[in-house]
Amino acid sequence: MKFLGYVRPDGTTGIRNYTLIMANGRGAANLAVLLTKLVSGTKVFVQPNENGRDADDRATIARTIVGLAKNANVGAVLIVGNKKNGGYPEFTHEAIVGEIAKSGKPMDTLFMDSCGGFQQAVGLGMRKARLLAQQASECSRQEVNLGALHMAVKCGYSDATSGMSGNPVVGNLFDRIVDDGGTAMFAETTEVIGAEHIVAKRFPDPAERLKFLNAVARVEEEARSTGEDIRTINPIPANIQAGLTTLEEKSLGAIAKSGTKPIQGCIRYAEIPKGKGLYYMDSWMSSSALFLGFAAAGSVLNIFQVGGGWFPNDAMMPTANTGLITPTLYMTGSPRTWEKAHQEMDFSSGTVISEREPIAQAGERLLAEVLRFASGRLTKGETMNVDDNLEVYLRGPGL
Repeated sequence: MKFLGYVRPDGTTGIRNYTLIMANGRGAANLAVLLTKLVSGTKVFVQPNENGRDADDRATIARTIVGLAKNANVGAVLIVGNKKNGGYPEFTHEAIVGEIAKSGKPMDTLFMDSCGGFQQAVGLGMRKARLLAQQASECSRQEVNLGALHMAVKCGYSDATSGMSGNPVVGNLFDRIVDDGGTAMFAETTEVIGAEHIVAKRFPDPAERLKFLNAVARVEEEARSTGEDIRTINPIPANIQAGLTTLEEKSLGAIAKSGTKPIQGCIRYAEIPKGKGLYYMDSWMSSSALFLGFAAAGSVLNIFQVGGGWFPNDAMMPTANTGLITPTLYMTGSPRTWEKAHQEMDFSSGTVISEREPIAQAGERLLAEVLRFASGRLTKGETMNVDDNLEVYLRGPGL
């Protein structure tokens, strides 16, 4: 199985070809946003304010900036800032620019203190960004094997169909990608609770297994510290309205999206996996935060597997682009959701229920669609200028 992708200098393969403009420090965010509006083919990421954050959160923000820039969907990078070095140690020139430079892709920097201030930086930034966009456009698609693909999945608004048809079909896809030498990621620490013993058995490395189990225990303890049991918060109301009754029931359906292959590691939010294969990311369930973390970890195509709890009535919900540099493929295993929202969604595995289609056959159909999107076809979300407000998963308090 092959697709047409953009092969980068570091050997990774993208399915889109953006020039990414980012501020190293929230203080230069306005400059980055303005340049993106002025230069075609660019994307911008506005980070949360690093001031007053603890070291762990600052490291997460820095890891997200570097990871997004290294993502194979990015063909060139412009980093802007107030000054070359300043602020917290996580955001030094070497920690950010030096790490991104290791990817070998075209990149440049712009610092306002060395070019005369904001207004002068706009003009110089336009010239730099336009040149980078041109350089990125010189990269052409070439035929690559399925094993070059790096994907991730989140499920949401779960109901019974999520565990019966939606998530198992994604799991079948992931098994195929991993078997071909590719990389796949799943997450949502809240939604493995009650099924963590099943997932834990799939870690060949005892140290990685312990990291996973400790992450689950941490979430349960954080909930208890507020005086609540996590099971009174999750399942969420949409899950309950759709027929799920317990968090354990929800988790058993949710873990099906990971397939059956060994899990090579438990990685932090926005952490790039060290090798190929299947990985678990310790993260929250928010779609905007999770898809951003997946992109920073290298995913070039995200899947949002939606259950029957998405539509409480007959209203249509236009899909949003939740991926910044990584497009999102919306799919469902619910025949009812597909009937209501097929104009907004990219794929249905509800035929496993309505037509008794074998899961493997539905997985083969999904793989064919993935290869089309990987070769350049736009997802439904990408056809609309509606962007979800992306957020970084930060766990510490503002100090």
